[in-house]
Parts: sequence; C-alpha cells; structure tokens
Amino acid sequence: MRSGTAARRAGLPWSWFGLVPFFGYVSVFFLLPTAVIAYSAFRVRGEGGTSTFGGANMSAALSGAYLDALWNSATMSLVCAVIAAVLGVVLAYAVATSRGGVLPRLVSTSAAVLANFGGLPLAFLFVAAIGNAGVLTVFVQERLGLSLRDDLGLDLYSRGGVQFVYLYFLIPLMVLVITPALEGLRPEWREAADGLGARGWQYWRHVAGPALLPHFLGSIALLFCTAFSSYATAEALTNGTLAITPLRIDGALSGNVLAGQENLGAALALSMIVVVVPLTLLYQLMQRRSSRWLQ
Repeated sequence: MRSGTAARRAGLPWSWFGLVPFFGYVSVFFLLPTAVIAYSAFRVRGEGGTSTFGGANMSAALSGAYLDALWNSATMSLVCAVIAAVLGVVLAYAVATSRGGVLPRLVSTSAAVLANFGGLPLAFLFVAAIGNAGVLTVFVQERLGLSLRDDLGLDLYSRGGVQFVYLYFLIPLMVLVITPALEGLRPEWREAADGLGARGWQYWRHVAGPALLPHFLGSIALLFCTAFSSYATAEALTNGTLAITPLRIDGALSGNVLAGQENLGAALALSMIVVVVPLTLLYQLMQRRSSRWLQ
C-alpha cells in the first residue's frame, strides 16, 4: 500500500504535464497581453518624452466622451444580449421538442455557422441586402412604395442598425449554448408534474424554469461579452462614428484625433477587460451550477 501510494505521489507531477500546452497558450495569448495592456495603461508620458506611472490614462478613459462610449457599449450589448437570449430560447425549444430528425440537425448546423459569421463579411451582407441601395431596399421601394429608413425606421448605419446586425450572430450563439440545457430537462420531471395536476405554466414556473435559470443567466453574460467586444461589424457599418469603446480604442491607436494616445487606448482596453472577465467567470459559474441538474 505504501509503495503504491508513493508511486502515485511520484507520478502526480507527470499527470499535470499534459496541461503544459494549455497553460502556455493561456499565458502567451491572455495573461501576457493583459499584463502589457495594464502596464501601458498606467504609463503616462511627461514632458521631454519621459514617462512615469500614474492614473491619468485611466482617469481619462473613465470620464467624458470615453465614459459615454463605455456606457453606450454596455447598454447596446445588454439590449442585444437580452433580445437574442429570449429569441434564442424560443427557437432552441422548438428544435429540442421537434419530433423530426432533419430540422434539429439543420438548425444546429446553421447556428454553428452563423454564430461565427461576423466582421466585414456580415456588414457587407447587410449593406447589400438592406443598405441605402440594397436589393431588398430597392425592391420594397419599387413594389410597395415604402422606405426601410424613412417609413419603417430601419437605419442600418445607426446604433439601432448595428444592434439589429448583431442579432444575426447572437441568436444562433444562444441556440448553441441553450439547446443542451433544454435537452437536459428530464421527461420524468414533466410526467411527475402532470401526475400531480400541475399545469404547463406551473411546470415551467416551479420545475423547468429554476433548473434553466442559471444557464440562461450565464448565456446572457456570454452574449453580452460577445457583443461588447465586437468591433469590425460596427466599424464597417458606421465608418467609426458610433460612440462605443472598441471604436474609441481604434481611434486612439491609429491617431485619428490626437497622436501619441496609445497608452489611452490601453486604458480603454483595460476597462473592457475589467468588465468582461467577471462576466466570463459568472458564465462558468452558472454553467457549473446548472450542470448539477441538467445531466
């Protein structure tokens, strides 16, 4: 027994050897860039080209127009996340309860593709479809005499238009993350509720709803982080005029307004990291909590 225990203890470090590539990947592509961003965010350029440590960059990033941009990013992302979460749950429930085999596979495959479709190609797709001279815009104008922008209020190049485009990949993402939870609802729970005389809304209120709630809240956090960090689509649609933090970072790094604002851009990036990391941890926590029931 002692020799076996000693062998297991001696072999313990080797059991962790397989995680070395993972920790190396996380260190190189997350911890190191985060440390560089934090270092740059607190470096303040002084007179004569000298630099010192201080909080001037963070103070500027959390005040004035930059604070407004952070607030706009947060509110836009929250609205998109809630809408996508609700619509995604409805679509995923329809797929999970479908009796056919073709529809679930088709929706799952489409969701996996569309959830990763964004950036410039997505912006071009919507511009070609419902832009000022898009195919659908011209068709509706000529056949129905309606303007998508003036009559229906759909301005693709505004804040609402960007949020509308974000839903194109957020809803499929919600379908991907919530479908396993819906499939994890045990039929025995519904049968037991029906046997006790519970109605449909009572089953969702007291059984299925509480079981799904942690996963649902965690999914909203994931959708929020995805929309909060999106850059290329908003840049392509608004040409950088939308007041959100990712576009403000681009302006600071490229010197569109003032040169030598790289440290301010790092401070803006650090403010985004401070928002995203706790929500990512919340998503992981909610996933663990819901997995206790939905397995």
